[in-house]
Amino acid sequence: MTNFIIILIQILSVFIASSVHEFAHALIADKLGDNTPRYNNRLTLNPIAHVDPIGALSLFLFRFGWSKPVPINPNNFQNPIWGTALVSIAGPTSNILLAVLSSLFIRVFPQFSYLVISFIIINCALALFNLIPIAPLDGFKFVTGILPLKLRLKWENLEKYGPILLVLLILPYSPISGIFTNYMRNGLDLIVNTILF
Repeated sequence: MTNFIIILIQILSVFIASSVHEFAHALIADKLGDNTPRYNNRLTLNPIAHVDPIGALSLFLFRFGWSKPVPINPNNFQNPIWGTALVSIAGPTSNILLAVLSSLFIRVFPQFSYLVISFIIINCALALFNLIPIAPLDGFKFVTGILPLKLRLKWENLEKYGPILLVLLILPYSPISGIFTNYMRNGLDLIVNTILF
């Protein structure tokens, strides 16, 4: 299998994983009473609805990209804080579930194990990355939803520093990039090995 085909499969896997991720956000928001994603045509698995042009270009050029965030209106939830937390955690959870289902596929069709394991790793990596509690990632919003009021207010004040921290985290040779590398490496080893056990 040529490098071109491997990269193409990986990119397609990212689009599938990210589409499921965004769809999960939209689905849970819809189930909790917010029809904003539905009105914005985001309640779909169609990757075209979720693709961010700049994020997609970045994916092709640097192997790192992003999708358009699903718009929600927390005021439509019965409990805006907890509802937002549930919508946030739905994305990473969907990727872990997709990875688990893919592992079952390997057991039935082991001849496709190489491709499917790559798909599993991509889904687990997407889940782990989004669980980092730094704004605007899902992990930050989830933590916001489960904290007591006093701590929540202090936590929300950190949101403005999120983009800077995120860049420092993923930027090679930054003072804290090692934390990100170890987190992703160890997290992937644990989750992927558990799923494939």
